[in-house]
Amino acid sequence: MVLFNAATKELTAKIVYYGPGLCGKTTNLQHVYDSLPQDGRGKMLSLATQTDRTLFFDFLPIELGTIRGMKTRIQLYTVPGQVFYDATRKLVLRGADAVVFVADSQAQALDGNRESFQNLIDNLREQGSDLEKLPHVIQFNKRDIPGALPVEVLDREINRFGAPTFEACATRGQGVRETLSGVARLVLKHLTEKYGGGAPAVEAPQADMFPSPRPEADAERQPLEVEELGAGELLEEIEELPVTEGGGVPAGEPGAHPSTSVVEVPVVLDRSLFSSAGPVEIRLKLYLK
Repeated sequence: MVLFNAATKELTAKIVYYGPGLCGKTTNLQHVYDSLPQDGRGKMLSLATQTDRTLFFDFLPIELGTIRGMKTRIQLYTVPGQVFYDATRKLVLRGADAVVFVADSQAQALDGNRESFQNLIDNLREQGSDLEKLPHVIQFNKRDIPGALPVEVLDREINRFGAPTFEACATRGQGVRETLSGVARLVLKHLTEKYGGGAPAVEAPQADMFPSPRPEADAERQPLEVEELGAGELLEEIEELPVTEGGGVPAGEPGAHPSTSVVEVPVVLDRSLFSSAGPVEIRLKLYLK
């Protein structure tokens, strides 16, 4: 669901990277983050397990262009690929405006790809959405691995609704830009048709979503800045925050941001991480200036 901010004249769309475990979802976001100029990206948040597999989500706002005078911002998320984190996948998927399904091209991963794609369909249907009508693309990742299945086989087995497809090797950055550009075009077209009065009034960069930084800025550019939070650290930080009766940060406190927009991201922490009997639900409040 697109979020509108009348004060700042911004609309925000949400794109979710979905797929089986270790298919390359987080690698895609890391490459995107590293490729964007610093003034066109926000901070990337990554919550991971001790084995470095994404546990909850990655959050990466990207500014693209304008629609009817409204500045367009895209937020990228990934979901955990492991089956036992399905509750978290549902929460992250909620309100998605588009989906990038990342498929593993290895032959032994074909069943996992099919199961994950069906899981995507089921979770969207449970939320009252239909993947066939939702803007989405499919990325066939790990094309560099020997013995990778032919694209025709993957397309036949996974791509049920004839979505645009892209070949990629995310670890090398191949196909990552094309995938994001492809889904961004679908999102912008969809938003223009829905909110732009039906006229093609998109003023967004289509051919070059990843503008090259100025040569003099290359030396100052950081390779990749990812803030990683462990579950324990996350809970400690939340416990230290003062809370008002309404659940917010009191005005005047260091954590208060009266002039910023607030995005609440629900996160379910699996009970295996804690000694309690059931899962713990928290809400991350992300303050966007």
